[in-house]
Amino acid sequence: MDLFIMRHGIAVAESSEGGFSDGERPLSPKGLKRTRQIAGGLLALKLSFDRILTSPLVRARETAQIVAEVLNMEGRVEEVSELAPDGSVQTLVSRLAGLREEKEILLVGHQPLLGELASFLLSRGKGIKLRLRKGGLCCLEVDDLGSNASAILHWVLTPKQLRLLAR
Repeated sequence: MDLFIMRHGIAVAESSEGGFSDGERPLSPKGLKRTRQIAGGLLALKLSFDRILTSPLVRARETAQIVAEVLNMEGRVEEVSELAPDGSVQTLVSRLAGLREEKEILLVGHQPLLGELASFLLSRGKGIKLRLRKGGLCCLEVDDLGSNASAILHWVLTPKQLRLLAR
C-alpha cells in the first residue's frame, strides 16, 4: 500500500479572537487558501486515494475535506481517533493493518505523530526524523504492517512545492 502522510493546513492561533480550544481551531483564511492551492498540486500530480483518513480535530478535517473536494473524492473521508494529536504510532499502525486491501491511503493529521509514524515505518523509530510543515506531504510504500514492517520513502514535498505544482 502507498501511504500519503499530510499535515493539516495553517490554523488560527489558540489565542486568536474567538477563543478556540486546540481541538476546535479551524484553518485560518490563509490556511484555507493555501490548502486549496496544495490540493491543486495533488490534482496536478494525478493522485487518487482509496480512503482519506483524518484526525477528528477541526483543522485536519477541514484540510481533508478540501483535498477530497478538489480531487472529487468527498465520499472517501473518514474521521479516525487514532490520528488525533495524542494518538500513538502503534495504535495507528494497527488501524492501518486492518486496511491492507486498500492500495492508496491519505492520512491527514498532526506533528509530531505523523513524523513519528514515518520514522517508525522507515526505521522502526531509530535514526530517522521526519518533520512535515503545515500542508506538507510525503509518500511511503509499505508492503507489510506487521512486526517487521518497513517502508520505502518515495518522496517528500513541501507546501510551497505543492502550491507551485498547481499553477
